[in-house]
Amino acid sequence: MLQDLSHMDRITQLQDEIQRLLVIMSSSIAYLTTRSTFLQVSEEIPITKQRNPDKFDPPEVFEANKRELVDDLIMKAKQIEVLIQSLPAPEPEEQQAKRLQDLENEMTVANQEYTQAVERAKTLHGQFSEVLRTMLDAADIEASLLSRQGST
Repeated sequence: MLQDLSHMDRITQLQDEIQRLLVIMSSSIAYLTTRSTFLQVSEEIPITKQRNPDKFDPPEVFEANKRELVDDLIMKAKQIEVLIQSLPAPEPEEQQAKRLQDLENEMTVANQEYTQAVERAKTLHGQFSEVLRTMLDAADIEASLLSRQGST
């Protein structure tokens, strides 16, 4: 059980790291699309738009930031790879099927025990109600007799 929790911790860590990777990727795309200038890539396609110089980074700053973004992506990908390598090997399909069948058998037994306990509780409730009704009826009869004796 403790080992299963350890595996679940690694899976949670993996989910967190993938989420961080997606944030880095999203931030990278946002930076690359908002802080770059328009460059002509073909003689046949003219540049039709220009950005203000304060809206884009100078080429050397832009290149340095791109390298930093790539380094961040690579580092995060390596961390994810280490977490994936630390996960246990998947258990064989036959073993999974047997474990699931065992769990289903345990669940069936537990359900039968629960049903029996509910039926027992209903039986006891009925018996208790009958005893209580008998006691109250006897008390009513006795009170009725006493009141008749007192009036005669």
